[in-house]
Amino acid sequence: MSGSTDKAKGKFKEAAGDLSGDKGLQREGKADRTGGDAKQKLEGAKDKAAGAVDKLKNRFTRR
Repeated sequence: MSGSTDKAKGKFKEAAGDLSGDKGLQREGKADRTGGDAKQKLEGAKDKAAGAVDKLKNRFTRR
């Protein structure tokens, strides 16, 4: 699952927990949102690292 999907799922669970008064569901939703944020940041870092590696490869293969 992507980070944005986890964040959306977390918001839904948190809202459902708020409406029903279910503290466990609220906590679970917050955890899902936090996990989604972390996953998105890691995906971004991975993309940046891959771009940097490609840049270096291109620099050395052009010679």
